[in-house]
Amino acid sequence: MNDGDERIGGAPVRAAGRVTAWVEWFVGSWRAMWVVLAVPAGFLITGIVVWLAHGRMGVDSAVYRAGGIALLTGEPLYDKMTLLAEPWWAQLPFTYAPPGALFFVPLAPFPTTVAWGLLSVVSVLSMSVVIRITLDKVPNRPSWLSPTKATVWFSVLMLGMEPVWRSLFLGQINLILMVVVVVDVLVICDAGGRLGKWGGVLIGIAAAIKLTPLIFVAHLVLVGKRAAAIRAFATFVGLQGLLFLISAHDTWTYWTVTVLGDPMRIGPVFWNGNQSLNGLVNRITLLDPHSTTIALAIGAVLAIPAMLLVRRFHRHGRAVTALLVSAFFGLLFSPVTWTHHYVWVVPLLIMLIARMPDPLPQGFWRVTRAAIAPLAVFAVFVSCVLLWMRGGHSKELLWHWWEFIPGSAYMIVPVGAGIAIAIRVLRRRMRARDESGDDQPRIAAGHSS
Repeated sequence: MNDGDERIGGAPVRAAGRVTAWVEWFVGSWRAMWVVLAVPAGFLITGIVVWLAHGRMGVDSAVYRAGGIALLTGEPLYDKMTLLAEPWWAQLPFTYAPPGALFFVPLAPFPTTVAWGLLSVVSVLSMSVVIRITLDKVPNRPSWLSPTKATVWFSVLMLGMEPVWRSLFLGQINLILMVVVVVDVLVICDAGGRLGKWGGVLIGIAAAIKLTPLIFVAHLVLVGKRAAAIRAFATFVGLQGLLFLISAHDTWTYWTVTVLGDPMRIGPVFWNGNQSLNGLVNRITLLDPHSTTIALAIGAVLAIPAMLLVRRFHRHGRAVTALLVSAFFGLLFSPVTWTHHYVWVVPLLIMLIARMPDPLPQGFWRVTRAAIAPLAVFAVFVSCVLLWMRGGHSKELLWHWWEFIPGSAYMIVPVGAGIAIAIRVLRRRMRARDESGDDQPRIAAGHSS
């Protein structure tokens, strides 16, 4: 090959080499990569088959697609409870911020169920990337936990958890928003050079689409990434401004009417599927007018230990755990947190598994005891316990006291974890104080001699 051929073919060769290197980092080999790709390919094929069969799939993705079409055609996003492009089986209001419609425009050219299949492809791959990054970022990962092999296995195993499969079934974007935040916080913000200067931008984009990721702007401030926090907020505001230029009516209506005075667009907050403090308080108080105020007050109290934990974990090099504290606090504090929003259980499980002993103890029961925390969390989210509870038609307001325990299962996980961590921290401090107290007489005695 002469020099001219090398110049012509050099770029594709280098690109192919980079792709291969990424695949090897991701799952170890192209063979494993095809296994990982088989799952999202199955979703895409399902979407095409359902379309050809005139079936129904992806209620929420149908609304996203309709939002993108509405932005293209000039149809108001928030004036009515439905959009013209929504199929008869997905007659729901568009609840996302106006920039969300802009990012949903790529779904517009495709049939509704094919759009669901494409969104599912991105969602499944997003979950796999979250798994791989989490495995890469957890400190002291045990030697028996191969990050490449674990990525393949967990990419399949996690599909069994209710927040994951429900997100995929509905065509939700929770997994995509999660990977955007994870990449920003754990990869870009920690990178040096030119890449690090983009830290916070992805969080700003995620928050512009759906307001709940704004909690991660506060996370960046708490961990000392103030420049990234400024970029995140500036990106968020900039995208709102861009959509004001594109559709001033929609942007004005969203921020003056939809956000402040139209809560029913997202559904009754007392439904048992709303696993937030606001949902719990509304169920307990039977829709007392002060329920939301009470929930906000409880959230404000919980914010103090949450902030302390975020800072503590970050100082001790546990960036994944710090991020999870912020994520789950955001889920609790949000006015509405449906069960499919709890996809953050994916990196939580990875983190808990990575904290198991190395080497593993011998014997089935010893291993089971060592894995009690990840097994318990997995059991909660794979059990579909909330689907077994009385719900719908205001049945949640008739619950007996004991029904609030399984009926708040998703909330109990982060609250229980926070209590366990707090107890552990207090015990360590008391132990350290006792040890320092025991050393004092010896030091004094040493000086007297």
